[in-house]
Amino acid sequence: MNDITILAPIYEGKAKVVFATPDPELLVLHFKDDATAFNRQKVGTIAGKGPINLRVAVRLMRELEAAGIATHVVRVLDERRLLVRKVAIIPLEIVVRNRTAGTFSKRYAVEEGIALAAPLVELFWKDDAHGDPLVNDAAAVLLGFATAAEVTAIQVLALRVNTVLRAFFAARGIELVDFKIEAGRAADGALLLADEISADSCRLWEIGTGRKLDKDRFRRDLGDIEATYAEVLARVEAVPA
Repeated sequence: MNDITILAPIYEGKAKVVFATPDPELLVLHFKDDATAFNRQKVGTIAGKGPINLRVAVRLMRELEAAGIATHVVRVLDERRLLVRKVAIIPLEIVVRNRTAGTFSKRYAVEEGIALAAPLVELFWKDDAHGDPLVNDAAAVLLGFATAAEVTAIQVLALRVNTVLRAFFAARGIELVDFKIEAGRAADGALLLADEISADSCRLWEIGTGRKLDKDRFRRDLGDIEATYAEVLARVEAVPA
């Protein structure tokens, strides 16, 4: 039930619109059907993506909360709107990789699908105008994106998220190949997992077939995009046998 007064939008991103509320510590995220790839070089619409991603994100965030990982999620307002705690987003995209794929494969000229000996955490400066460049720990600190303690905490957080979600997806016949998360500082200084986790931000392959169940179907014109997003939702919300 939506009993929250929603004020003017304060930011619009690629996949969501952020609205203010009368409570300065709470925001509303509106999930759009818009789809982008390659730093907005490819744009389109995936019908029904917004409601699907909201439900997937909430289910995954609740799984992480049950494992002791704090998130910004408060509650669902309706099929497209999510009430969240306000955080100051740390301008780093945090990527965890379990196999070679996507930009990693291109950057290092390696084929896709090679299992890494250990999960790899990468940090990227969250800035579309500069192409979201890869940064190392020292640069992230020296450029003022985060403190040294925050960088360490972010990396620990990312690996914890990976452990929980790899097991969660594997129980549903899906391999978590890689994913992107964001973190932010709450008013009390706590570091919270923010934004969303969905087929937009994860690379998901069906175990046994390697069938792609994520936004690569949009990026690479593989077809069956809407049906695949719906399948991910069904698997995420299913209770494993």
